[in-house]
Amino acid sequence: MQSARQNFRVQLWISMLSVVLFLTKIIAYQFTHSLAILTDALESIVNVIAGFVGLFSLYVVAKPRDIDHPYGHGKAEFVSAAVEGGLIVAAGIMIIYETILNLLEQNPINQLDTGLILVGITAVINFIAGTACARIGKKNGSLALEASGKHLQVDTYSTIGIIAGLVIILITKLYWLDKVIALGMSVFVIYNGYKIIRTSLAGIMDEADIELLKQFIQTLNENRRENWIDLHNLRVIKYGSLLHIDCHFTVPWYLNVNEAHLEIDKLVDITKDRFGTAIEFFVHTDGCMPFSCSICTKTTCDVRQAAFKQRLEWTLDNVISNRKHQL
Repeated sequence: MQSARQNFRVQLWISMLSVVLFLTKIIAYQFTHSLAILTDALESIVNVIAGFVGLFSLYVVAKPRDIDHPYGHGKAEFVSAAVEGGLIVAAGIMIIYETILNLLEQNPINQLDTGLILVGITAVINFIAGTACARIGKKNGSLALEASGKHLQVDTYSTIGIIAGLVIILITKLYWLDKVIALGMSVFVIYNGYKIIRTSLAGIMDEADIELLKQFIQTLNENRRENWIDLHNLRVIKYGSLLHIDCHFTVPWYLNVNEAHLEIDKLVDITKDRFGTAIEFFVHTDGCMPFSCSICTKTTCDVRQAAFKQRLEWTLDNVISNRKHQL
């Protein structure tokens, strides 16, 4: 809950900042009448909308689980990120539209030096805020906050590109480059919007996070106990900042319920030490079978029915299968 409140506060500041930066870019456009600066301002409109969409999603995510949402409200972050990505793509399309409308017009560009200073200030502020936002979002496992941070970073990169182009225009007086810059930035914006949509849809569809699974499996291999005979049917699902982990966990068949539960507690403790406390486990315990003896490393087993042959290293391929392992 503490991380959820922090996420909400950060997003609130980001939302208010986006309004200030948008107004600054509008002022820069009024000074210069540069189409490139106008496209940057149009993208900032999306920043404002996306910031408050993200703020609402974090408010929803912070709600505790209830009867209607037994896994919590974390999926709201994926929806928010999808909306934000869609708005970024829409901004790119708007930029293309405005550029094409003005393609044949010779609009005068004025006071580029003043415009460059104002836009440069927004770029610096955006980069600092975006980096901090993305870092906190990653630390707290908040996709909405990460998306907001990446959005601000994208805005920074596009602004830097625009500044570079305006400097060239200022030096060469080739004012038609203003429209070329606007078109180039629109492609960059649309591509980054697509990437955010792709990530959010992966979360909505419970797409497996392969890198996370590999890290989880490596952690268990490095801390494996002799009573941990087998692990299979492993699944990891993200609900916002919450990780939900399902697995089948094979232990010696003669352990009583309390002893088996102690092994699960160890599994949970090791995982939370590595990945944080925002994790819930649904672990199904299985008793070992005679064919498990060949991969069982337990040396004090009095009921062993076959000799130990080799330790079976857990890998991504063998732990996601829904069957007990054997040689």
